[in-house]
Amino acid sequence: MKLLVASGNAKKLRELDQVLQDLDIRGVELLSLADVTAYPEPRETGLTFAENALIKARAGARATGYACVADDSGLSVDALGGMPGVLSARWSGAHGDDEANNRLLLAQMEDIEQRAAAFVSCCALVVPGSGAGAAAGAAEELREFTAEGRWEGQLLYTPRGENGFGYDPLFAPNDADGRSSAELTAEEKNARSHRGQALRLLAPHIAALL
Repeated sequence: MKLLVASGNAKKLRELDQVLQDLDIRGVELLSLADVTAYPEPRETGLTFAENALIKARAGARATGYACVADDSGLSVDALGGMPGVLSARWSGAHGDDEANNRLLLAQMEDIEQRAAAFVSCCALVVPGSGAGAAAGAAEELREFTAEGRWEGQLLYTPRGENGFGYDPLFAPNDADGRSSAELTAEEKNARSHRGQALRLLAPHIAALL
């Protein structure tokens, strides 16, 4: 069975592949966006991680006819009412500018002692309708599943570590012995992370498609 992962990030494919292997789910061929005909990237207009994950997964399923997995994730800081949240990647204004996002977040939290935070991920699986026309994007009923993972921790006062991306250098998970997420190995992070949690919850729905 071919399964589209609506991402060009090879790390996300490897993470899902590892989850499937760990759960002994065989017979799934993962495809990235580079493996399918290009289609218009949907705008992430949702107000929640689940809404944005579903937007991306629906677009992939409708455009290709394959079942599609997508995720949306970010950092939720208690003292900021859950923000940056869905705005995590563009918190400073420019999408994907990790250094600027980190600087702004540290400035906003400079005098705040309450540092509780969590990485949150929602993964969505969208399965297109079967039959002629599905691969051409016909308006057929979609089956949709979502799963959420939370990785609780504390926001640091200064960045630490060289691994990972985004807010990893500023986030110290509660289960990492004081290390930042950017100080963990890829294997340690995948075993604990918010996205790994969500993917494991979603995996039985993937297995049911086989």
